[in-house]
Amino acid sequence: MTEQHDHVELSSAQRPRTAARVAAVQALFQIEQNDERADTVIQQFLVHRFGTTLDNETYNDGYIPEADTRLFSSIVKQSVSQRGTILELLSDTLPSTWPVSRLDPVLRALFQAAIGEALEKDLPSGVLINEYLDIAHGFFSGDEPKLVNGVLDTLVKRINAPAEAPQANTADDTTTE
Repeated sequence: MTEQHDHVELSSAQRPRTAARVAAVQALFQIEQNDERADTVIQQFLVHRFGTTLDNETYNDGYIPEADTRLFSSIVKQSVSQRGTILELLSDTLPSTWPVSRLDPVLRALFQAAIGEALEKDLPSGVLINEYLDIAHGFFSGDEPKLVNGVLDTLVKRINAPAEAPQANTADDTTTE
């Protein structure tokens, strides 16, 4: 993978939902790297990393201004509770030569947050992909954003595809004869 940026920049602090997603990626990274419980990390973020300060601290300082804390908590909890499903979906989408364990840990956390949120189906797929693509651009300067775009596009289509009914398959089989 290519070199990571030292910091994440949003166009402005007026994007609390984007800030929540950035924080969720950071929290999921912390949970994986330190083998911590989700509730503990969520509480740490709520107490120590969210809000505004007089010193104008920024992402560079490990501080997340103006984040939607409800969305943050929801993404982290969903992503942790559905981790097995998320990793299976991700593994099925990535090339066999590129296992999930080979992904950069930040990229893996980004996919976990995005797929966890996609499983909720509360956000239009285009918005979800664009949000996480913006976040990928904040963390990475190489080809990772292209990978994020392709993988999420494939996964979101798969997640949102209606389940095929067995009768529909039978009907299709009879019409092709």
